[in-house]
Amino acid sequence: MTSSTIRTRWSPKRDTATPQHRRAAKAAAAVAAGALALSLSACGSSDEGSGGSTGDTDDTTNNVTLPKLDGVSLEVAAVWSGTEQANFKKVLSEFEKRTGAKVTFVPAQDPIINFIGSKVAGGQPPDVAMLPQPGAIKQAVDKGWAKPLGSEAVKELGENYSQGWQDIGKVSGKPYGVYYKAANKSLIWYNNQVFENAGASEPETWPDLLNTAQTVFDSGVTPFSVGGAEGWTLTDWFENVYLSQAGPEKYDQLAKHEIKWTDPSVKDALTTLAQVWGKPDWIAGGANGALQTDFPASVTQVFTGGDQPKAAMVAAGDFAQVNIPSSMKVGTDAKVFPFPAVGDNGPVVSGGDAAVILQDSKGSQALATWLASPDAASIQAKLGGYLSPNKNVPNSDYPNAVQQKIAKALIDAGDDFRFDMSDQAPQAFGGTPGKGEWKILQDFLKNPKDIAGTQAKLEAEASAAYGN
Repeated sequence: MTSSTIRTRWSPKRDTATPQHRRAAKAAAAVAAGALALSLSACGSSDEGSGGSTGDTDDTTNNVTLPKLDGVSLEVAAVWSGTEQANFKKVLSEFEKRTGAKVTFVPAQDPIINFIGSKVAGGQPPDVAMLPQPGAIKQAVDKGWAKPLGSEAVKELGENYSQGWQDIGKVSGKPYGVYYKAANKSLIWYNNQVFENAGASEPETWPDLLNTAQTVFDSGVTPFSVGGAEGWTLTDWFENVYLSQAGPEKYDQLAKHEIKWTDPSVKDALTTLAQVWGKPDWIAGGANGALQTDFPASVTQVFTGGDQPKAAMVAAGDFAQVNIPSSMKVGTDAKVFPFPAVGDNGPVVSGGDAAVILQDSKGSQALATWLASPDAASIQAKLGGYLSPNKNVPNSDYPNAVQQKIAKALIDAGDDFRFDMSDQAPQAFGGTPGKGEWKILQDFLKNPKDIAGTQAKLEAEASAAYGN
């Protein structure tokens, strides 16, 4: 699973501020973020269920006009599996029902851009692919694989998405991507029973987080679970720290490789990370154990084992809810707080997967139009474990109060966000298992004392990938 990430800055100690447009002032959506901080700390109502709901998808509204496509067959490729894939297939099923088309889901390997390349080389690309990185969209455009969105899809985007979300899907000013799925990844989930037993409280700042971790450790439970077997989880840790500590201007520069990874700001972020990663007793299984733990297991092991789980908390997105056992009620047993502020402001992290047309046709354009509509997103929202950047999806469609509040914060952020740095990078650096940033941060988890060496490796790999 790869993951895209959006950064919105907010103040964890204030619930009012004036957000400014990111392109004008690169400022933060403090209002939305402050609201998120308050709402997540208040997620304790007894009627909140787990992330995976069986929601009623039959009660769908009709807000989008689609053509009749009897006899048309389409293929959609994505890396999604399990519940995520099953729920998306229900969205495709409704499209079939409305149009008469037949849609086949094609499971793709990660990185999907390589999978698409092999399909193109074989002369059989899918009609539509769900691409998780802006860099992948640009690569698909540069190679001539991706086709521009038609007028109907663009119309849906204009009606349902903030300008910032529309812009992310553009290459050289032309719209290619419909961001169908988002994720808020600036969250830390925790086992409430462990916190209560330890007398630990939700932290607001990085020093608070270190104090909370020590309190939990002193109670006899390992503080953190880290899914280090998947490098993207480690880039999320770094990017949360870097954005909050270095600020949005530096973040934008590093994302474009306008400054080097040997910059002092990177040293500062790695030094901060080492305050957690450099304490093997604070990580379930130590560094070696973390590097053998995949993302789903990193979540599950926090919420199994009664009041003596393998770890007390895990930095993970809203989508982690599908990995929380149903016996643990979200908002009561499994709670969440925003990733603490390292600098003056803390990050809000979200992500996205975009539908991109690879074979231009009436059918593929209609499918892109469908995925840009609130009707499509509402179906999956009701099923849980999903977040949409579509501002016209009713908040009440999300199946529990935690998801409703996270979704509201995302929409309230409007245009004030930043996309995942690693996902903006060339795939070879920011999105390939066992290579580039993913591999280097895995090595750093094993040896967090080697800050200078880690910076040098990051810069060498980035320079080669970016070509500058």
